[in-house]
Amino acid sequence: MYPKAYIEFLAHFHGTRDYFECHEVLEEYWKEVDPRNRSSIWVWLIQIAVAMYHDRRGNQNGARTLVKRCLRKKRDHENELPLLGLDGERLEKQLEEFEARLDDGVPYRSWNMPIIDMELLKEVHLLCQQWGVAYGSPSDMSNESLVFKHKRRKESF
Repeated sequence: MYPKAYIEFLAHFHGTRDYFECHEVLEEYWKEVDPRNRSSIWVWLIQIAVAMYHDRRGNQNGARTLVKRCLRKKRDHENELPLLGLDGERLEKQLEEFEARLDDGVPYRSWNMPIIDMELLKEVHLLCQQWGVAYGSPSDMSNESLVFKHKRRKESF
């Protein structure tokens, strides 16, 4: 029912907390299905993950810029969010809380998107289990290869 890449995105967002990989997985899918549409729901979800990535690695200005953009564009996706098994109102509230936390200078904190489709939630839980990660566990801040993945990736090229 849902694209495999979307389920992987959610498993990374909620399980591995690998926001960089969230971006990679969903960007590849977006380029397959809607490549020139910068207003795509897939781009919007990618931007949420990238905001989380920036926040976790201490780039609150980058995170704040993306969260503000996501809040501005949320209304563009209100009808699509339920089709993706997400509660749009709760997600908007979470983004507002994220922005307020950034404005208050409060450090990174993991959070979960409000998945309302129980079948989707089961699929995401199952994938997390297959990967050997716990759904909803906080990000491992001591894992530098996760927190600064973009730097590690550049070094490998």
